[in-house]
Amino acid sequence: MYAQHSAPPRSPGEQTRQDLVAIVYADEAYPQLTFEGLVTECRKRGLRIAGVLQHSICPDLSRHCNVALEELTTGLRTNLFEDRGPGASGCRLDAAALAEVNAQVARSLDTASELLILNKFGKVEAEGRGLLDLVAIAVDRGVPVIIGVPVRNLDAWRRFSGGLELELSSDLSAALDWLNRRFPVAVAQEPLPAAG
Repeated sequence: MYAQHSAPPRSPGEQTRQDLVAIVYADEAYPQLTFEGLVTECRKRGLRIAGVLQHSICPDLSRHCNVALEELTTGLRTNLFEDRGPGASGCRLDAAALAEVNAQVARSLDTASELLILNKFGKVEAEGRGLLDLVAIAVDRGVPVIIGVPVRNLDAWRRFSGGLELELSSDLSAALDWLNRRFPVAVAQEPLPAAG
């Protein structure tokens, strides 16, 4: 059984390469189970997490899938894509919905969060928009960040992070190994028998 994590808080000046983590995955192979497992483990440890968890919504086989982002503090889900009807082409991203998610996560970062988890450094982030300002806020506050990065956006991520990132595989075990190093836990001990 785990006790709460035992790592002391770091000051903003102590940001290290271990604090900006990319989970790198093959294009179109989003590691859903890895992010779900990471969030579950963080909650089990009592970590105060901010960020978003991605959920795919595929109503039927003939239409595009939608993506909903679950804000981790409130559980609020926001659909990110507009349904523009059959035959529509081009980007379906709802910029207003993404801005609302951004504001929700920024508010949760104000509550002494210990870790920021973001689903993806996607096309919008590679262009310098989207959820990128959340990474900057977290870095400024000394809050570690873990983010999914598809291979197609890896070069843009590396330029953005300036060589300060740690890159992990998309296996849950790699994320949990990092979590164990960054937020060690004290294993609950059985009480010693009373002296007789």
